[in-house]
Amino acid sequence: MISVVDSGFGNVGSIINMMRHLGIEAQTVSDPDAIRDADRLILPGVGSFDNGMTRLAERGLIPALNHAVLERKRPILGICLGMQLLLESSDEGSLEGLGWIKGRCLRFKFDGEHERLRIPNMGWNEITLARKGKLFQGDREPARYYFVHSYHAQCADSNDVAATATYGTRFTAAIEHGNILGVQFHPEKSHRFGMKIFESFAKVSGP
Repeated sequence: MISVVDSGFGNVGSIINMMRHLGIEAQTVSDPDAIRDADRLILPGVGSFDNGMTRLAERGLIPALNHAVLERKRPILGICLGMQLLLESSDEGSLEGLGWIKGRCLRFKFDGEHERLRIPNMGWNEITLARKGKLFQGDREPARYYFVHSYHAQCADSNDVAATATYGTRFTAAIEHGNILGVQFHPEKSHRFGMKIFESFAKVSGP
């Protein structure tokens, strides 16, 4: 069973609908006890970094997430802002992130030949695998995903980078650190490529 965290700032409905289409058991959770006991977690998110962390704190979800992910070692998948919250901090705000992945989120900055690129980066983009991680094991063709973001993760340890993409500059498109996974793109909006992400995550084992 995959538990999708409903903290008020994510596309929970779209994710649940895709799970049902794929025949994957999924439920929404917003209660700390349900998060502590979850088998697998998805943390979706849209909006600003500080708002995301504030919502998690106000609902008392941070200790429950820490227990499930750090103590019980349950797999978690952060999506878009949900991935950014896995890091320590962001240029977008002043609050600390969950800090499970060492690093910081930076705002896109373009000059020279790329100065006319629009922010946010919005649209389809092909990724390049940095290594064969848990989410991309079966990929044998160039995979394209739908992105909407103004900030991108900069991991302190390059081994945490699972995939990259290019928008003016090469940026982190997916991260992986043990049971902690994240994608900057939206799998729920990425058609068959996004479906593969959810199918792969449903097979990720715990400790």
